[in-house]
Amino acid sequence: MSSPDPLVRVATSRGVTTLTLDSPPTRNALSTPLMTQLLAGLDDAVSDDTVRVVVLDHTGPVFCSGADLKETAAASAAGTVPAGRLGDLLAAVRECPKPVVARVAGPARAGGLGLIAAADLAICAEEATFAFTEVRIGVIPAVISATVLPRLAPRAAAELYLTGDTFDGRRAAEIGLVTAAVPAGELDATVARFCASLVRGAPGALAGTKQLLSRPAPADLRADLTTLSELSTGYFLSAEGREGVRAFREKRDASWVPASTGPSA
Repeated sequence: MSSPDPLVRVATSRGVTTLTLDSPPTRNALSTPLMTQLLAGLDDAVSDDTVRVVVLDHTGPVFCSGADLKETAAASAAGTVPAGRLGDLLAAVRECPKPVVARVAGPARAGGLGLIAAADLAICAEEATFAFTEVRIGVIPAVISATVLPRLAPRAAAELYLTGDTFDGRRAAEIGLVTAAVPAGELDATVARFCASLVRGAPGALAGTKQLLSRPAPADLRADLTTLSELSTGYFLSAEGREGVRAFREKRDASWVPASTGPSA
């Protein structure tokens, strides 16, 4: 039996694995095969200790057009839709213990915005466009809300969810959907700069920091501070923490920093 056509390309260099959506004919729509391959690539990156950062990239002019509506229409005829797989994908990206960076050079729609929001950092071209188009086809942005709504300013979320209007990269940065919007010619250099910063972090500390960022608001401040103090002490006493402090005092890079990243600032 032949293997499915590759819809996600994988490349690793200097501790960074790039997972590239590679289905330009469908505008990189989130079909079940594409999501399955993307999940597999993400799993491989997580299990590879040499991989420190994951970048989500794309071929063609469109980052991701959202759900594969042809597949969805066929599934709807049978009384189902592939929304569950999208949930698995968004959770895997959001819960990845390694930093995930989205590189967005072109338009993103609907489910594609959920993928961008799930990433820890997202860098887009100012010319890229975005839209929550669900209401215009009679559905709602339900699954992606798990990753999108925590990022967006509430008033902007209401406006853009309800109108389905298109907005550009600058607005995406203003409302929190992306980390930064830059001129298209600066996109690759900006992504590379963020990746170079990320690989300087200790793997265990990065994973722990990602968990810290997703903690719910505490009900009891003092109890929470006690818990966090214990957590901080554990990291200072860990092998990574001890090595990091030694490296700082000795004015050298820590042992986990890839040699190619250059000296610390």
